[in-house]
Amino acid sequence: MPNINLSDAKLRDAVVKAESTRNSRTVFYKGPKGLPAYTRKILKGAVHQDYESMLEKYGTNEALAKALVEGDPEIDFERDGMFLWDLSRVYINPKEELVYRIRQEEIVYNVDGSERERREQRRLEANVDAEIPLSWTGKMIPKAEAIRKFVFKTKLQIVHINGLTYDFLFEMAKELHESGSLMILGAGAHGRDPLIFRSRSVPYRGFLEGRVDGEKYILLLHLSNQEMKLPDGLAEKST
Repeated sequence: MPNINLSDAKLRDAVVKAESTRNSRTVFYKGPKGLPAYTRKILKGAVHQDYESMLEKYGTNEALAKALVEGDPEIDFERDGMFLWDLSRVYINPKEELVYRIRQEEIVYNVDGSERERREQRRLEANVDAEIPLSWTGKMIPKAEAIRKFVFKTKLQIVHINGLTYDFLFEMAKELHESGSLMILGAGAHGRDPLIFRSRSVPYRGFLEGRVDGEKYILLLHLSNQEMKLPDGLAEKST
């Protein structure tokens, strides 16, 4: 659970917790013998069994096709279908050699899906538990508008850690509940920066939602890094 340094409408700030909202599983799958079913990764084929490697071995497509008809060179009977455990991701080059230094890029797309820009991935540092708290921007957006304008990737629940932070978050949730809107939550001195939870992780826009029921409250932080827009021509037709 990451710490979050959060401020409210009165410019008070407190460090609280953010936790996952995933529910525990209530449905379990069983196999034919009544035993629990699990997801497993299985080896489909090794590098020497792919098309490029086999073509290099046999020389021509005709020779490769003949070998496939006469036998099963594309199958490794000892390793294909093995269960895989404790895997680590590695990067390879077109020659299928291990690469130890890579350059990660960000690709920016236009609203019509075409590529607009390709740039080196920015190395951003975490800022949700920084000295400057996340700002209560006061910029509200109705819920019905938000769900049509943004793609929400995930959400976190903001929780109190003691009685003082309970009062702090309850008042915040009550104000948002009565407004019926989501509030844009930003980082940095002016509350305009995206939220970054871990070093080099994906930056998100934050949208805070509050609900109250008597003395109970829930404060949800919805996260989005994609905005839905129509291309100019379609936007005009829609209008």
